[in-house]
Amino acid sequence: MIDHPLPPATLDKAVRVLDRHWLRLTLLAWLSIAIWYVWQRWAAIHWLSLGDTDDNMRLMQVRALLDGQGWFDLRNYRLNPPGGFDIHWSRLVDLPIAGLIVLLRPFVGVAEAERLACGIAPLLPMAIALVAMSATLRRLVHPLIWPLGIAIFVNANNTLAMFMPDRIDHHGWQLAMLAVTVAGLCDPSRRRGGALVGIATAVSLTIGLEMLPYAAMAGAIIALAWIWDPAERERLALYALTLAGGTAAGFAGFASYANRVYRCDALTPVYAATVLLAGGLLLALAFLSPRKPAVRLVLALVAGVLVAGFFATAFPQCLGRPEQVSDELYTSWLSQVREAKPIYRHPLRVALPIVTLPLIGLIGALLATWRARRQPSLRGWACVALFGTFAALMLLWQARAGPAAQLLAIPGAVALAWLAVPWLLAPRWWFAKMLAAAALFVLVSGSVTSIVIDRFKIDQPSKYVRRVNKATGRCLTLPAMQPLDRFPAQTMFTFVDLGPRLITLTHHSAIAGPYHRNGDAILDVHHAFMGSPEQAHAIMKRHDATMLLVCPDMAESTNYKAKAPNGFYARLARGETFDWLVPMPIKKGSPFRAFTVE
Repeated sequence: MIDHPLPPATLDKAVRVLDRHWLRLTLLAWLSIAIWYVWQRWAAIHWLSLGDTDDNMRLMQVRALLDGQGWFDLRNYRLNPPGGFDIHWSRLVDLPIAGLIVLLRPFVGVAEAERLACGIAPLLPMAIALVAMSATLRRLVHPLIWPLGIAIFVNANNTLAMFMPDRIDHHGWQLAMLAVTVAGLCDPSRRRGGALVGIATAVSLTIGLEMLPYAAMAGAIIALAWIWDPAERERLALYALTLAGGTAAGFAGFASYANRVYRCDALTPVYAATVLLAGGLLLALAFLSPRKPAVRLVLALVAGVLVAGFFATAFPQCLGRPEQVSDELYTSWLSQVREAKPIYRHPLRVALPIVTLPLIGLIGALLATWRARRQPSLRGWACVALFGTFAALMLLWQARAGPAAQLLAIPGAVALAWLAVPWLLAPRWWFAKMLAAAALFVLVSGSVTSIVIDRFKIDQPSKYVRRVNKATGRCLTLPAMQPLDRFPAQTMFTFVDLGPRLITLTHHSAIAGPYHRNGDAILDVHHAFMGSPEQAHAIMKRHDATMLLVCPDMAESTNYKAKAPNGFYARLARGETFDWLVPMPIKKGSPFRAFTVE
């Protein structure tokens, strides 16, 4: 037995508590983290600092629901009025936000209830993610190592950001379902594991298709495990049943009216039918389960070909871009979305902190898989390694895969740290080992990259970028927006990225938001700001816009000036006047410029 400065009885008791009560302690850790971040970000909660357009649209969707809009009607009537536009989301993620508002508003009023709900709701899926991750670490690494996973989680900045107060969009819930998926793949109870993966996948698909590649990967891993070991038939069967049943229930209960047609960007009949077919075929494979692995492989390949053939034949329109946008909109907007660019097209100060933890986790997972090659944990580690490799490769496609890649890297990073635990617990040199443990944590958590970038000021943003970021941030604040309510409610023609925030914080309507189903309105805004003044005037009148609102130096405005130096916005920014625009008095010090459209 390794000598330890604590008395053996005390040490044994601590070990038993950590092992026996890990679920309670994990939830206690989550509660402590949640309280900390609510306190730390109280100012942001108070000022309703919904920093992303999606967060603002989510709150507008919840408000519409509470104001009596139909459950299946997700049309927002304050963007591109009077017809509005449909969004490709579902109401599943609206429920906890709406529930918190209903619970709190009798005590604090509607406005404060909204602020508190936006602060608390994103922290709820973190509890699911931490429990699932702790269960995975207990099974694969050691029953006592789960606290290290939580410590790495709160240092995985890209992942953690999706659970922060005011980040009320759906990404945190999808990441939580991804953590449950991994836990299900590693669960020694085949039936429970298969059910967890199927339910988590169905919930994620009901929320949105962002995790569709990971869902397909999870299904492929379960099928491969069955090919390798026929005893996995129970996991495969329960996965197939819960995936098909859960997806059908998600479609029936949450698909909006607009999602009941053959669209390719949400859980529509396209994906509901495909998943039901896949679930039925996988269930048939589980019941058949021939003895020979080669036969199981052939049957699985045939099932895959049938599903792919059905999808391609029945829904050929979905073989291209799922957003189904025009070439012009893709070139001018969708391809320029920062999150949609590969990680190598981002500045080093952005890319390195994102990729460090996934690379460390991948190394750890591959090493752990090799070390477990003759142990029962081999299958679990193989799943983690496959998922980690897949997530790292996804970063080469789109940087928005960063949060998922970091989350999936945590088991591998913990496994690397675990290799040093015997040496760290050996007697003597305790002070040096404490320093070594701290250094090891900084390395395996990926924090070293951020420290190095900050210390040596690597690839720092230029003065111009800082000015643009400052202007963008000022225009999105509640104090900047509130004075606009002194003007009568009307339709304002403004930037695409400003639209969702404008309708959230004021009583005004806007033309467009950065959503592909709003593509025609997005192009109208682009054509107006980059075209001639006469074209801009005609587009504004066509949309019945009575005011023009601009935020000089906001990031979107710089694109208009760069792409069309002689366009309407560039000329307006240079101080040129037009007889059909009348400057409006606005609060002194406001970052906005406002005009009446004659």
